[in-house]
Amino acid sequence: MTTSVPTPLASANSDEHGPLAHAVAARIADLPHPPRLLGFGEPMHGEEEFGLLRNAVFAALVERAGFTSIALESSAWHGRVVDGYVAGAEGPEDEVMTAGFTHGFGASPANRALVRWMREQNRHRTDTPRLRFAGFDAAVEMMAAPSPRPALRLLHGFLRAHVGDEADLPPWDTLDRLLGADEPWEDAAAAMDPARSVGGEPRVRDLRAITDDLRRTLRGEAPRLRPVVDPAVFEDALLAARTAADLLAYHQVMAQDTEHRWDRLATLRDTAMADNLEAIAVHGPTLVFAHNQHLRTGTTGMTLGPMTLRWQPAGAHLADRVGDGYRTIACVLGEAPQHGIPTPPPDTVEGTLQRALPPGNHLLSAAAVPRPTALRTSANPAYFPVDDTLLAEVDEILFVHGVGPRTRPPHPEPGGVLR
Repeated sequence: MTTSVPTPLASANSDEHGPLAHAVAARIADLPHPPRLLGFGEPMHGEEEFGLLRNAVFAALVERAGFTSIALESSAWHGRVVDGYVAGAEGPEDEVMTAGFTHGFGASPANRALVRWMREQNRHRTDTPRLRFAGFDAAVEMMAAPSPRPALRLLHGFLRAHVGDEADLPPWDTLDRLLGADEPWEDAAAAMDPARSVGGEPRVRDLRAITDDLRRTLRGEAPRLRPVVDPAVFEDALLAARTAADLLAYHQVMAQDTEHRWDRLATLRDTAMADNLEAIAVHGPTLVFAHNQHLRTGTTGMTLGPMTLRWQPAGAHLADRVGDGYRTIACVLGEAPQHGIPTPPPDTVEGTLQRALPPGNHLLSAAAVPRPTALRTSANPAYFPVDDTLLAEVDEILFVHGVGPRTRPPHPEPGGVLR
């Protein structure tokens, strides 16, 4: 090992996730003030190895550091389906994976293994808080956003049932008329063509005003309602209020043909992520799994066609809001030929680490890793190499020396670590 690379805080063979996961959990448990939210980031979506590492880390955090929740980069609104299932609700697992995840993440074997393991664990957690699953993303896809109807319907129905005439609520027929048909809201072409978006129509401005009033009513009644309403029902109402407001704001920006339209959409999405995570963390220490770009604590960006976008990610918002209550580990990848990610150049962070460290996975302090003299590039648009500021915006990195094709699906070991 060269002197330019620090000794890892922990290391393990690539097929031994458990020992490394327990080392991570022990470090978190030994902190003077363990974080309420621990980010665990991946450099690309679509590679199962990062989900498997996440599963092992979460299982170890549950066992050794008292973690009770995990939050994934999937819609918070849809994630309620998964949380109900891991809590013991009956239903076909395939339907849960389809309805409870967005962005296609329900097809991930690592995510299925996580859901199975959590459900099994909860069967035996009779004297301890149950494990909770959550999505924390906005209820949007990369190139589309749905109608706010389901969220508004739940919010309006909750207030009608628990506040009633005192709130001077508009009748649901008024909201239903303003919403109209769902299909125009869901028009995928609106992502690239602002003129196709319903967000610029006067009815959307009217809906935003009504939604704002409904949210204020809910917040105003919260001290009275929280002690007497089922906590899960009350949380659903709060989430519905956030989701409806976020979707209406998103649609309105989609309709604006401006230079910074995409930057603003990204900002809305990550701000919603941070809002959802703050609500999730109320239940206890939470592992947050997402792309590194969402979890870093400084400005992030990406290239989208001819545009270069810049915005403040969820991690930056959390660092601003909760300080030391948020901590981040970013996975860094050496090579993955099956994804078009070859051996990294020697003067990049990835190349330096790959040449200095033996095969396997290695946890290192981000502050101690040598800064790059060159930045790695990639022909795979899904993969984000380490840039010149990432190391200053995370606490540790988990260097994955290399990832090859997987020959068997992951599975949970009952009562043990997921692998």
